[in-house]
Amino acid sequence: MLEVFGLLAKPTFMSLLPLFDLSLIARATRPALEFVGGDGRRSAFTFGDLENRSNRLAHLLRARGTKAGDRVAFFLQNRVEVIDLWLAGAKLGLIIVPINVLYRERELTHILRDAEPTAVVTSCDLAPLIPTDVVVWDVDALVAEAAAQPATRNAVPADADTPMALIYTSGTTGASKGAVLTQGNFATNALTLVTAWDITAADRYLATLPLFHVHGLANGLHCWLFSGCHMRLLERFEHAKAAEWFEDYRPTVFFGVPAMFIRLLELSPVVARQIGARLRLAVSGSAPLPAEVHEKFRQLYGSVILERYGMTETLMNIGNPYAGERRPGTVGLPLAHVAVRICDEANAAVPDGTTGEVWVKGPNVCSGYWRRPEATAAAWSEGWFRTGDIGVRAVDGYITLQGRRSDLIISGGFNIYPREIEELILEQPGVREATVVGVADPVRGEVPVAYVVVDAATFDEAATVARLRTQLASFKQPRAFVRVAAIPRTALGKVQKHLLKSTPLAP
Repeated sequence: MLEVFGLLAKPTFMSLLPLFDLSLIARATRPALEFVGGDGRRSAFTFGDLENRSNRLAHLLRARGTKAGDRVAFFLQNRVEVIDLWLAGAKLGLIIVPINVLYRERELTHILRDAEPTAVVTSCDLAPLIPTDVVVWDVDALVAEAAAQPATRNAVPADADTPMALIYTSGTTGASKGAVLTQGNFATNALTLVTAWDITAADRYLATLPLFHVHGLANGLHCWLFSGCHMRLLERFEHAKAAEWFEDYRPTVFFGVPAMFIRLLELSPVVARQIGARLRLAVSGSAPLPAEVHEKFRQLYGSVILERYGMTETLMNIGNPYAGERRPGTVGLPLAHVAVRICDEANAAVPDGTTGEVWVKGPNVCSGYWRRPEATAAAWSEGWFRTGDIGVRAVDGYITLQGRRSDLIISGGFNIYPREIEELILEQPGVREATVVGVADPVRGEVPVAYVVVDAATFDEAATVARLRTQLASFKQPRAFVRVAAIPRTALGKVQKHLLKSTPLAP
């Protein structure tokens, strides 16, 4: 099937449905899911309920004319119907297109023109945002109609190379590209994580990440289905309710982004210790976790965050070990299914301790970019995927990321990696958030500028500048500290540096 899309050939591994069936069929009577809506109402489901719901939806989608290879998009907040659609898509061989609910006209139009889905499944409140020439299926009407369909399974043959999803990159530097992820990509990823992180049917997973993103979908949803653990799914993360959620549900597993862990540092030490005593696995990803946050969380909760590294195009690549040292500031060691290189600008592997671009290879890497042969060719080199991330590997194998290749600042001929400066600024009193970008300079080409969110009562800019002078080379010193109310981020917490670069500095 991949030849139809003109994509790269991939090694076969395993399709999804046999692995889903370890829960959908083998654990049919077990409690599987509790969904808590934004209004606080709860609904509970067994694995067998989910099997039957997705079977009914699959019959309806087939009756509406969808066939294997068709794209069906969803533009929804977290809700059970997202899971129904995902499972039905796997059964019918559909290509599911998740869309960020924060996207608006420009982003929506780009994705829908590019993916050309048969329809977009959405809710009545979000439907007006969809372009008028796109077919919209109301999610509530779809559920009501599906209820009259038979609950027998209606599935088509699939293998590891069968495309499962078309997921668009976050587009922090330009128009997003659609990564074609196969059933084998998802299966490899989840099997590795369930094994590496020892996730079992005895676990309780608190799911607050959006299911339109690979972090919540490929990691969270699939680790839950493969392991057979119990999941409480929330519509979205709300830091004001976090203490209540953790105390009520008592999860053993939680996946989050750094912004979530930063907000969790606001809980009282007593509550934090109680949560930490039960939380055996707290995983951070989707954006760099400051080493300072890592250490503060350990002190407050008595639980050590496991930071890992992945991408839309590759799912998970590298992670700190579950059984072993979780080293602050690093993303850990290559996962079992991934090969990693650090390469220079001449595409040659560099020695340990030398900075370069991170390249990865394995059955987790997507098949290519949808209808973008040039972009696909540029991103791969002799079977290796060029991540665009800059990193360095220690002699013991631990990898530290230093930012995106596109974020590299070249000032007077010197290379500056913003992550190094950001980590140091975050250690200073009164600094809540910080990011460093390169701003054009007529003499040096670019100079680093720090954008910070601070506590005005405790932040002393002069003292901060003085401390940085003792710890950073002169060419790395931020030429300005720009105070902002918030640093622009994507829905998963990635800093949108291009928006800051367009902000003029005060003279």
